[in-house]
Amino acid sequence: MENERVSTDERPVALLTGAAGGIGRSIAERLAIEGYRLSLAARDVERLRSMYGDETDARLHAPFDAFDPPSAEAWVRRSVDVFGRIDALVNCAGIAERVTLLDEKEGDDDKLDRLWAVNVKAPLRLTRLCVPHLAKGGRGRIVNIASLAGKRVRGSAIGYAMTKHALIALTHDTRAQTWDMGIRASAICSGWVATDMAVRAGRAKVAPEDMTQPETVADLVHTLIGLPNNAAVAEVVVNCEWEDLY
Repeated sequence: MENERVSTDERPVALLTGAAGGIGRSIAERLAIEGYRLSLAARDVERLRSMYGDETDARLHAPFDAFDPPSAEAWVRRSVDVFGRIDALVNCAGIAERVTLLDEKEGDDDKLDRLWAVNVKAPLRLTRLCVPHLAKGGRGRIVNIASLAGKRVRGSAIGYAMTKHALIALTHDTRAQTWDMGIRASAICSGWVATDMAVRAGRAKVAPEDMTQPETVADLVHTLIGLPNNAAVAEVVVNCEWEDLY
């Protein structure tokens, strides 16, 4: 935007998708408390304003649509224009359209396209855009909010599981390709988290109060991006109920 000048503030800057959702909001609130400047993105910027108030010197709101690639470029560019740096990228936005293996339904292809666009292609696109800026400080951080569905397959939501497996693959390739740049990428693989999306799914055998809380995921994000380069964590597997994963 015109008339915007790069800030001389040296506080770290984190870009966050899904900031209007349950986990995303908790991450934004936690990082703000910890002194991060935040670039928050959502399809509905007005919703961000209603949740967080007007923009400040330490927070900007940007439109970002996973189905509109140019919106990613515009968001990253504006973040750098305003803050002058990027220290962390948190890919939190995700959807859980239901596509099963044996019960094919009309519209499954469209659902799969949306799942891949939001859960995989958007994080890949943002990673590519942010890496040059993350590398400048020698300790850039990327956290992808994946799922236990990306570590094992249970139930019948194969479309969602496929995309979360792919997101973890993206995390590991990012680690390999950017390690020498000082960038560290991590995936958080959680089971049920007490969000509106989990409650709407209606398939959990765990009460919302017994699920992992969004604030706990936010704690993990803050810990991961604060670790030194010589203590990199590839994956954090989190669950609220016992299961023999391996």
